Amino acid sequence: MLMYPDINPVALQLGPLAIHWYGILYVIGLSFAWLLGKSRIHRINYYKTMTFNDLFFYAGIGMFLGGRIGYILFYNWHFYLSHPIKVLAIQDGGMSFHGGFLGVLIALLYFSYKTNQSFLKVT
Repeated sequence: MLMYPDINPVALQLGPLAIHWYGILYVIGLSFAWLLGKSRIHRINYYKTMTFNDLFFYAGIGMFLGGRIGYILFYNWHFYLSHPIKVLAIQDGGMSFHGGFLGVLIALLYFSYKTNQSFLKVT
């Protein structure tokens, strides 16, 4: 039998505001991805900084929306079908890696279409 550690998902509680570990990891991961992307665009000289910032914004929106929609569709479809207002209750958690990945792909496809660039160059 596997034993799982009993870790409190809340890293910091400030009155009614709860900061969860996964939220901290989202911020850290996105910050490192942004810094890595900024350093690479200077080396390859393909994108301007503004274009990269736009691309990163689209990918971030795709990640969050795709992650939430993926969680709803893949894991709790029947619950959200009977409680549609709970889709907006993001404070209760619920993100899916699969949905986030698909959301980023869709965002990159849209960005490549919008900027009239090859999808492979955008990725």
